[in-house]
Amino acid sequence: MPRPLPVHLASALLLWMSSRAALPSLSAGSPRSSLGPKLRGLAAQLARADAGELTAALDRELTRRAAGLLAGLETYRSHPYRRAEGAAPVVWREGTTRLLDYGGGGGAPVLVVPSLINRYYILDLLRERSFLAFLREAGLRPFVVDWSAPGTAERGFGLDDYVDRLVRAKRAAIRAAGAPVALIGYCMGGLLALALALRRPRDIAGLALLATPWDFHAERPAHARLIGTVIDTVAAAAGELPLPVIQGLFLSLDPFLGERKFIRFAALDPASDPARDFVALEDWLNDGVPLAGAVARQCGAEWYRDNAPARGLWTVGGKPVAPQRFAKPALVVVPGRDRIVPPCSAAALGAALPRATTLRVPLGHIGMMAAARAPELVWQPIAEWLHASFAGR
Repeated sequence: MPRPLPVHLASALLLWMSSRAALPSLSAGSPRSSLGPKLRGLAAQLARADAGELTAALDRELTRRAAGLLAGLETYRSHPYRRAEGAAPVVWREGTTRLLDYGGGGGAPVLVVPSLINRYYILDLLRERSFLAFLREAGLRPFVVDWSAPGTAERGFGLDDYVDRLVRAKRAAIRAAGAPVALIGYCMGGLLALALALRRPRDIAGLALLATPWDFHAERPAHARLIGTVIDTVAAAAGELPLPVIQGLFLSLDPFLGERKFIRFAALDPASDPARDFVALEDWLNDGVPLAGAVARQCGAEWYRDNAPARGLWTVGGKPVAPQRFAKPALVVVPGRDRIVPPCSAAALGAALPRATTLRVPLGHIGMMAAARAPELVWQPIAEWLHASFAGR
């Protein structure tokens, strides 16, 4: 079942019951001065309708939606798709972290750094929709960091420790390939990749940052501060940021998304490719990992609450993470439909890097890797930029 299932069900019930509760006041011609134009127009139409017929129609719609949601949940639970374990060789490991070689031994090396809270295989979701396989077919040699869940050692990690581990993973990739690497960072992984690139720039051919937040207060600063306070408080009490809390924070961006997407899924042929694609992506969403307590508190307090990166106050290893000091080519990919990292937050990093090219794409945060048009709109431009970066060394 999708997680957090109770939150999905509670948000759906809230939507349905609030609709039912609001109907009498709207249809009775209650004062509308505080309503927006669309709601005022709707209230005027409702006031002219027969109250009994209107209530019956709403009840039928709510019953239909409830049946659709439950059917979608059950179809997802019983769907036969299961992800096959990848066959990429492990070229280095430390603690629960592994470095996987997706390149097959040839091509210019690229080190891909995903987020700490989502599993790396969004980059290799399906055989025919794999960003890592695309890079390999484009003549590159992608290495990807598989963070996995924090183990005994990682539970005490801070961001400095993860960047230190990335330094050793980078060295392993350089040893395996015999050449400097380009870096690709995705979301939170982009912040880690930037810190890594600044440690020893001569090892880095170029830096691509995909949907990487930088100015956390560029949009809805009060909401960012609230998220930061919640993360810091929960992590201090629990010693980590548990997966259900992480999923709940993402769900807060669109509380009724679960209801809509599972109703749409229920209408698909379970044997179709779209149904399989939905299950593959939903399985990945449900396969996240908790965040180590110290890391969560740093992200909550320093990033979300205090906006330390954009203010030049975020440090790793005692040194500021200053993008203006990275003098090599950079590519900043900004998804225009991103709800997780607002486009203006990611674009701020493009403005801060001295040699950055900004690529804006009409996709969402996850759509960059999972959408049907991702290869055309995102992957191909990244591959071309990487080849140009290596050629310009």
